Amino acid sequence: MKAPQLIPRDCPPRAAWQLEQAGVPPLLARLFAARGVRSSVELDPGLQHLHAPSLMKGLDEAAALLAALRAQGGRICVVADYDCDGATACALLLRGLALLGFAPDQLGYVVPDRAVHGYGLTPAIVDLALAERPQLLLTVDNGIASIDGVAHAKARGLQVIVTDHHLCAQDAQGQTLLPAADAVVNPNQPGCPFPSKALAGVGVAFYLLLALRARLREQGGFAGEQPKLDGLLDLVALGTVADVVPLDANNRRLVAQGLRRIRAGQMQPGLRALFQVAGREPAQASGQDFGFALGPRINAAGRLTDMRLGIECLRCDDASQALALAQQLDAINRERREVEAGMRERADELLARLPTPSEPPCALALFDEAFHEGVVGILAGRVKDALHRPTFVFARGGDGRLKGSGRSIAGVHLRDVLDLLAKRESGLLAKFGGHAMAAGCTLEAGQGVERFTRGLQQAVRELAGDAPLLRQLRHDGALDVNAFSTQQVAELERQVWGQGFEPPLFVDAFAVIEQRLVGSGHLKLRLRHASGLQLDGIWFRRDLPLPAQTRLAYRVGLDRYNGRERVQLLVEAEEPGPVSP
Repeated sequence: MKAPQLIPRDCPPRAAWQLEQAGVPPLLARLFAARGVRSSVELDPGLQHLHAPSLMKGLDEAAALLAALRAQGGRICVVADYDCDGATACALLLRGLALLGFAPDQLGYVVPDRAVHGYGLTPAIVDLALAERPQLLLTVDNGIASIDGVAHAKARGLQVIVTDHHLCAQDAQGQTLLPAADAVVNPNQPGCPFPSKALAGVGVAFYLLLALRARLREQGGFAGEQPKLDGLLDLVALGTVADVVPLDANNRRLVAQGLRRIRAGQMQPGLRALFQVAGREPAQASGQDFGFALGPRINAAGRLTDMRLGIECLRCDDASQALALAQQLDAINRERREVEAGMRERADELLARLPTPSEPPCALALFDEAFHEGVVGILAGRVKDALHRPTFVFARGGDGRLKGSGRSIAGVHLRDVLDLLAKRESGLLAKFGGHAMAAGCTLEAGQGVERFTRGLQQAVRELAGDAPLLRQLRHDGALDVNAFSTQQVAELERQVWGQGFEPPLFVDAFAVIEQRLVGSGHLKLRLRHASGLQLDGIWFRRDLPLPAQTRLAYRVGLDRYNGRERVQLLVEAEEPGPVSP
C-alpha cells in the first residue's frame, strides 16, 4: 500500500488573527481557523447557541402527540436501534419522558435483534412491540425508510412518530419516499430547514424532548419549575461521537456540554460504570473515550447478544447494578475482539488472493461462511483503513441471505453508490440504507458477492473516479517546541475533535534515537526534535524500521501511568524524500 500524501491545511491568517483577538490561544486559533472556524461564537459551547428546535420540521406535531398522550395516560413504546446511537437515544428518551411527567407504566421499549429482525421498524418489530400494549410507537435512530413497518403499525391502530437522521428512501425513479407516520422528525427529510444535517439519532431525540418541554410549559403542564434536561447531555455526547457523525458547531456544543458534565462527575451511573470497566478517568474524559472505549462496549451487545443489555446499563439508576451490567458489556466486548481477530485472519487470506494485493481495486467486497453478522461492520472498517478502499463485508444471515456492512473513504458517498447499484442491477439488492461513510445492504436470495462486487466497483468508478483512491492526510504543519508540554497537550485533548473536525496532525523532522517492536507489531520510538528535545513516540501496526533521519506526521497525546503524565507522539505516517540534517 502506498504511503499517504501529506497535504498542509490552509489556515487563513486573518481568520486565525481574529480568533486570537477574541481570546483564543494562538495554537488553537491556528488549528480552528484551518478547520473553517471564522468566529469565536462557533467555539462557544453555551446551549443558548444551539439551533432552535422550532427550525426542525415535524417537531411541533410530534410534541403535540406526546403531550396529548401524557394527559391521557397512554402508553409509548420506543423502538430503538442496536448500535450505540440507538441505545443512547432510547435511554435518553426513557429518562427524558419520565422527567417530563410520564409515569413508569406509560413507557416501554423494544430493540430489534440484528440477526433475527434486521434493521428498522419492520412489520415483525411492530408485532413484537404490540406486546407492550402501546398507543404510540416512537422510533429512535431508525424508521425513515420503514415504509412497510409504519403502514403495518397504522393498520394495527397505532400512532407512529419517526425520529431519525438517516437519508430517506427513494423509488426506482429517484423520488423520495416517506413513511406515512403521524409525525416525521428528521433534519435530512425534504423541506426541513434545520441548519445542521449532521445530528445523530440521539441528537434528534434530545431536540424532541426540548420541543415537548416547551409544549408542556405553554400548556401549564408543570406545577413548579420546569424539569432540566441538560443532565442528559452525557448520553447525547456519547451517542454523537460513537456514531461518527460530522462534528459541526451544533454537534460540538452538544458533545462539549456532555464532556463538561462528565469531567465534573455528573453522569448517569451506567456511564460512570463504563468508564470504570474501561480503565478511563471521567475527570479527563475526551471524545476518544466515547469512540474507542465506551462506544465499543455498548455496541458489542448489539453485535453479539442483545442491545437491551446496553440500554439497561444506560438507564439504570443503581450504581452497583450499573457496574454489573457494564462488566457484562466489557466481557462481551472482549469476546467481540476474539471473533474479530479470527475474521481478520480470514480476510487477510482473501485479500492475498487479489491479482495485485499491493494495489487493490477501487472497491472491495469480502465474504466467508464463518464471518459473524454482528462484526462485519468492524471488519469492513479495518480493511478500509488498511487499504484505503470502500469496503463491504458480508455474512450469511439467519434467513440464508447475505447481509453486508460497508465503510467508505472521503470522496465516495456509499449510500449513493448503493442507490446507483440498485437501479442498475435489478434483483440484486433486497434493501439498503445508510450514510456517506457507512451503509448496509442485504442481497436478494440466491445472489452472491461476485455480482455485487462488479456492480460496486463500476458504481464507485463512475461516481467518484480515481481521485479519492489516493490516501491523503491533511496536516497542520510543524508544532512549536514550546507546545510539547503536558499543559499544552492537555489543552488540546480537552477540545472536541472528531469526524469533520479532525484532531490536529503535525509534521516535523526527527532523528531516530531508538526503535523497537512492542506488543503485536507496534513500533516504539525515541525521537529527537530539531530543537534537541527528546520525545517518546509509538507507531501502531508498523513493523518496518525507520531511517535515522525522517519526517513524521504525528498527533500528540498524554501517556498517563502511575499518576504521572508525559507527552507521547502518535505517529501516523512518514513523509517520503530526503530530510535536511
